Amino acid sequence: MTGRGGDMDSLDRQLRYFLKIAQFSSLSKAAEELDVSQSGLSRQLSVLEAYLGKPIFARTGRGVALTGAGEKLAEVVGPAYDSIDQILDTLREREGITEGSLRIATIHTLSYYFVSDLLARFITQHERVNLSVMARSSPDVVDLVEKGKADIGFVYDSAVASDMLDSVVLLEDEMCLMVQAGRLSEDLVLNLDACPLQLVGFPEHYALRRMLKNAGLDDRVVAEAETIDSMLRLVSLGVGACILPVSMPSRLLADYGLVKVGLASPGLRRRVVAIVRCDTPTPSLARELLEMAVTHRP
Repeated sequence: MTGRGGDMDSLDRQLRYFLKIAQFSSLSKAAEELDVSQSGLSRQLSVLEAYLGKPIFARTGRGVALTGAGEKLAEVVGPAYDSIDQILDTLREREGITEGSLRIATIHTLSYYFVSDLLARFITQHERVNLSVMARSSPDVVDLVEKGKADIGFVYDSAVASDMLDSVVLLEDEMCLMVQAGRLSEDLVLNLDACPLQLVGFPEHYALRRMLKNAGLDDRVVAEAETIDSMLRLVSLGVGACILPVSMPSRLLADYGLVKVGLASPGLRRRVVAIVRCDTPTPSLARELLEMAVTHRP
């Protein structure tokens, strides 16, 4: 294929980009889904239209719409690429290369214990599954599952308020205080109202930060951290204490010279749920992981 400003690899990429734009009727949404810049996507579209000699999209107030030529191209290219992808997946499975792929989104805290243990069990039964694990904040996990960028998510129930999602309660996370070793006795069960400790917390859009707000502890937060490691590091440096699930591994805390202290407040707990989209069939691997998660409850 010559004289069109590119090679077969470029044409393949441009046609796949074309199909994604057609799917969303939007350059910006397609660019987000493809993880490319909108300007780069627009350039690829321009090259394809120049090669074809006619426009395949018409710009509208809300995005783009297929022209007559674009509709004809989509009618041919769409089924062709669906068939190609299906054949490639079949061949890979037949050769034992993969049993499929599974995209998982989880809140940061669960990636340190429940989800990590769950996936370790899952992998022993599915060694050839391609796993993609995304650790995010609760709102981000919900967004990834809603948009179909994750097949299953693990999140706190307080973050789930979507008609697009089904949720299954897995466990209730009880919280405790993480402090420098020797600062408080590990045998204590504290009532934070009588304890003037300052806190390190997650940013305001995280579910565990909202938990602190609901418990009337938000004014105690003197520093914010987006990851568990950053939070534990700040506490180890004497910035304050932090409130995290009691199931956090003790060996992790020991690396930072921290210990767990019990809390008496019943409001400092959160339900962990698994979420999947309810408007599309749940992939078989995601269903199997969900069933395993239910039986894996502590």
